[in-house]
Amino acid sequence: MAEKVAIIHDWLNGMRGGEKVLEEILALYPQADIFTLFYDPDEVSPLIRSKKVHTSRLNHNPLIKKHYQYFLPWFPRHIEAFDLNEYSLVISSSHCVAKGAIPAPDALHVSYVHSPMRYAWDRYHSYFSQAGFWRRKIIQREISLLRTWDVSSSARVDHFVANSTYVRRRIEKYYRRQATVIHPPVDTDFFQPAARPSRDYFLLVSALVPYKNVEMVVETFRGSAERLVVVGQGIELKRLLKRAGPGIEFLAAVRAEKLRELYQNARALVFAGIEDFGIAFAESQACATPVIALDRGGVRDIVVDRVSGVLYSEATVAGLKKAVADFSRLDLSGPAIRENSLRFSAARFRAEFQQFIHSRNP
Repeated sequence: MAEKVAIIHDWLNGMRGGEKVLEEILALYPQADIFTLFYDPDEVSPLIRSKKVHTSRLNHNPLIKKHYQYFLPWFPRHIEAFDLNEYSLVISSSHCVAKGAIPAPDALHVSYVHSPMRYAWDRYHSYFSQAGFWRRKIIQREISLLRTWDVSSSARVDHFVANSTYVRRRIEKYYRRQATVIHPPVDTDFFQPAARPSRDYFLLVSALVPYKNVEMVVETFRGSAERLVVVGQGIELKRLLKRAGPGIEFLAAVRAEKLRELYQNARALVFAGIEDFGIAFAESQACATPVIALDRGGVRDIVVDRVSGVLYSEATVAGLKKAVADFSRLDLSGPAIRENSLRFSAARFRAEFQQFIHSRNP
């Protein structure tokens, strides 16, 4: 009898890095069933839509798709409600509660962790510092309960896989568990260098939220002779627009083809935050475009300093300005930058992930 496989994914309301990982896992296990808290078929790829998707009761709530953040305290009980007793292999793709699903006693549970919950652990203050007094009191209580559940539910996982060395360390810190690093897939066939790139601006691709530290990049380029193009949307947009100067252009979410064009013609991708992995770093390099980034987090797995970009250590506007100046004096090799990105191909991900499962599930 064929092995029954369940894939648990937190929610499906868009196509981001986690959903790209899900697609590659589905390529390995095409008959797998998907379990997710809530699901918007119009916002995911045809591949995901073609699969059998089981949703929680939260999916019937008309508010969930636009206001899902407010339902966070209910997520654990709903992920635990999925009946997985028929499945001998459970793969959770988790950045929130997916790893807390309850497998059958004799099932193998492998959890691919994009990140332990940022808002419950190291990014708690970044997310909630602006909340009012009474709201903050409620959040403190709920997040404390969520942390307790997050740690206790980690015992349901047989083997952890982390998307970066940085996430592996966070799994060790918060769950006291070991993890194997398998970097997520990047579409290096789609993201290719241009024949004659213009290279006349710097580029930032990011959600416009506080912990991404977009304001530092904007401050660095405000009043500069250099152009900056910012791609992204989020709650910080209005404030950032007020801070930006005439040489800074903001674009909302763009189609994949436009994003590729922006990567191809940028002098460098610039980032001042800390990413768990940072798929934009690898996509940029696949287009032979170097990266200037703070030397912390997942970028250390992706960018080779002075070969495929510049990593800087001082997390200030002055530190970033110096990094941009240092970068301008370098003559980096486009082919070497492109070659560095090939470490993150989809084929490599599938081979590594399948080998990992097979070694734990002979």
